[in-house]
Amino acid sequence: MTLGDIFRESWISVSGNKLRSFLTVLGIVIGVMAVVIMVAVGETVQKSITDQFSSLGTNTIVVRAGAARNFGVRSGSRQTLTITDAEQIKTLNDVMYITPAQMGNAQVIYGNKNWATTTLGTYPDYFSIQDIEIEYGTMFDMNAVKNASAFAVIGPDTAFELGLPDNPVGEFIRIGHIPFVIVGVMKARGDSSFGSQDDIVIIPITTLKKRLQGSKFPDAVSMIALKIFPDSTNNVVIEQITSLLRDRHRLKDSDENDFQITDMKQIMETMDTVTGYLKLLLIAIAAVSLLVGSIGIMNMMLTSVAERTREIGVRKAIGARERMIIIQFLSESVMISFIGSMAGLILGIGLSQGIGRLILNYDVPVSIWPVVLSMTVALIVGLASGVVPAIKAAKLNPIDSLRYE
Repeated sequence: MTLGDIFRESWISVSGNKLRSFLTVLGIVIGVMAVVIMVAVGETVQKSITDQFSSLGTNTIVVRAGAARNFGVRSGSRQTLTITDAEQIKTLNDVMYITPAQMGNAQVIYGNKNWATTTLGTYPDYFSIQDIEIEYGTMFDMNAVKNASAFAVIGPDTAFELGLPDNPVGEFIRIGHIPFVIVGVMKARGDSSFGSQDDIVIIPITTLKKRLQGSKFPDAVSMIALKIFPDSTNNVVIEQITSLLRDRHRLKDSDENDFQITDMKQIMETMDTVTGYLKLLLIAIAAVSLLVGSIGIMNMMLTSVAERTREIGVRKAIGARERMIIIQFLSESVMISFIGSMAGLILGIGLSQGIGRLILNYDVPVSIWPVVLSMTVALIVGLASGVVPAIKAAKLNPIDSLRYE
């Protein structure tokens, strides 16, 4: 008997009881579809988180003022970093870009419109560290920082909310009582886990500290961000920064750091690990549906053996070997599993892509994973659920089988 004959007979047997076969296939369809959708969900979450953090770059390091939190309470929450600290860190050989930064909130006014947004005082290097592109105009330079100039680079969402022209470079907006000239508009970057990246006004840090906030400590900042050269080692640079700042802040050996250093590379690696475990968890949950489907196939095949006992007896009486009986029943089991797996694969990919693009407006990653998974499931589930009924059929006594009614 050729392979074609085996599959032809398997199809005749499977299609002979359409309702029972359909319900059995449906269990596999639901199981594979659930696994495919869960894989897509896991990869989408992983890609979303990776995209958000990769915009900061793996060679980006952030130093924040204040000691680390202890049980949710920050010890030493005063601003312990300064612009001078940033200038000293800049002298390290591995530092490519660096900027002190200070966040704030302000009401921005243009004509008869006003909008509450985030203000960020920083250096021009901030644009290079964050890979920010300019749509219109340009970024301010270090002369603007030295002179505390009233220059502003705004996000596209801020420009929209204020009703500014398409190219608002040269227009004046007012923050507090100070008029600022718009020198640039950022390209849209979308939302991140830190909030909107497009609703912001970026100004020289000296302008923010001296003219807007009127701070008594114009040198103090809440954060220093830097980007190191690609061939530099993050841990080495962090050790150098820690040593430099502890010396500058005159900390004793027994004193804890009055600053915190965040390594974006380490955060990304941690997030990759966490999302990887999340994806495995989702797949494991969905795999329960596959287990139920495989039990359904086994149940169907055992029922089929009972119904076809006389047929099996006839086959063995005319010379069919046990091996051929086993192959016949295994092929039927694999066929059912294969049909269900392919249908589940198509439905799973279709639903995940449709929901992602049409409802969530997000591109769901398409990978080879679901295809390989479905083919593997079709083979393993088909064989595993069919082997017991196949062996049972092969071991039937032909004389007893012929007497079976």
